Amino acid sequence: QVQLVESGGGLVHPGGSLRLSCSASGSIFISNTMGWYRQAPGKQREFVAKITTGGHTYYVDSVQGRFTISREHAKNTMYLQMNSLKPEDTAVYYCNTFPPGFNLLGWGRGTQVTVSS
Repeated sequence: QVQLVESGGGLVHPGGSLRLSCSASGSIFISNTMGWYRQAPGKQREFVAKITTGGHTYYVDSVQGRFTISREHAKNTMYLQMNSLKPEDTAVYYCNTFPPGFNLLGWGRGTQVTVSS
C-alpha cells in the first residue's frame, strides 16, 4: 500500500516562503503525474499544481508565479516551493496523483500552512 507523507508546513508572515515536501513509498512518482492540493478551513479541497513524469508543470492562476513544483524521482519525493505567501494560501496541503486517487491511492495527513501577521 503506497503511503504519502507531506511535510514542511508552518506559520509564516505574509510575503514569506515555505518549501513543502511529499514523499511516497513505492514507485508512484515514476509513472504518474503528481499534484499538490490544499484545503482551507470550511472549503473543499482544491487543486494547486501538477508536474508530469517529463517535468512539465501547471499551476492554478492564484499561485502562478509564486509557487514552483518539482520532483526527484530517485528520492520518490516531490516539492512545492511557495514564495510571496498570502493569508489566502492558508490551508492544509496534500500531495497525490493527478488526478487524485490513482489505483485507489488515499490521502496523507497533509501539512498545515498558516500565513498570518
